[in-house]
Amino acid sequence: MDNDFLYRDVPALGRRVFRLGLATNYGVEGVDLDWALEQGVNYVFWTPNARHVTKSLQAALKRDRESLVLACGPTTGYYGGGIRRACERLLKKLDTEYIDIFQLFWLGRTSAWTPSTIDALVSLRESGMVRAIGVSIHDRKRAGKLAEDSPLDMLMVRYNAAHTGAEQDIFPHLAKHKPTIVAYTATRWRGLLKRPKDWNGLVMTASDCYRFCLSNPNVDLVLTGPKNRQQLQENISNLREKGPLSEEEYRWIREFGQVVHRGSSRFTFRF
Repeated sequence: MDNDFLYRDVPALGRRVFRLGLATNYGVEGVDLDWALEQGVNYVFWTPNARHVTKSLQAALKRDRESLVLACGPTTGYYGGGIRRACERLLKKLDTEYIDIFQLFWLGRTSAWTPSTIDALVSLRESGMVRAIGVSIHDRKRAGKLAEDSPLDMLMVRYNAAHTGAEQDIFPHLAKHKPTIVAYTATRWRGLLKRPKDWNGLVMTASDCYRFCLSNPNVDLVLTGPKNRQQLQENISNLREKGPLSEEEYRWIREFGQVVHRGSSRFTFRF
């Protein structure tokens, strides 16, 4: 498989990243993290709730810090002082000198974008405690504005075959500052893996979902949240073997995603 599809140079981090990042808070164990790192995965999204992988992550950070990209952040981020203290706690918890990507979660709900929080994030980056700053955000139009004019190095955004609004509201605004784009909810919480009513064609697999995201050149990497080793193995191996979507795959997946979206729009938020 072409390495340009599997890997991406990320200027904000100054290193090459395997484009399937591992979210550790859905069930994988420490041994699964170790296995993933051996396979070349080097972007790890961690929260304090992922206690079952913390010791393995600590060991990996000590073993080869420069090969690993650590993404984490405070549970809530409303005030500058609290954000700095949270960063200090995370550094102590993981026994590492810096965090690669320090991010606020669900901007507008569990964190705020204010002069105080902006100053705290920028100060942490300038101090070397973090190398890059980012946010996860559902508000696409606001994300587009932040991409165009903010100190952020990374935006973690919802993007999948059923929710393609980022193509209109976010991706056209990347050219000026080129923030790193991390896609999540690739399987739409596994909703894209189920056959919708009145659909007689193929149904997406998890690897199709990740390949869809990564086939868009605006997406730097996509997160996978496997429940176990088997899912993790399948996601990595299928990505390596199949590569980017073919034109035929792209056509039916776009149509499939639209059907899923129409069938679920009455019951889900239209992010």
